[in-house]
Amino acid sequence: MELIKRIKQAEQQAQEIIEQAKAEAARQAEEARQRRRQLKDVAEQQRKKTTAEAVAQAEAQAHQEVGKLKTRAQKQRQELHKKVDSKMAGAVTKVTSYLGAHFAESP
Repeated sequence: MELIKRIKQAEQQAQEIIEQAKAEAARQAEEARQRRRQLKDVAEQQRKKTTAEAVAQAEAQAHQEVGKLKTRAQKQRQELHKKVDSKMAGAVTKVTSYLGAHFAESP
């Protein structure tokens, strides 16, 4: 009788150990899922941050390049105006001389 009682008690303890092991395994699995979710969230936040920083840096570089191009274009326009202005006076003089000479000969 005592032996049967011990066997039943041992079976009950074994069943409790199995249930505890299942519960512990389920808890550990849930913790692992939560850690993976957290790591995924952190990675996603880092990706967004890195992307935003890269976009901001690209925008800053683009604005800087636009400024340089505008400055260069302005200098080229000024140089072109100077060349045209210097040639304009000579052209006007030639046209005026030609017209003056041409109309001076006509009665």
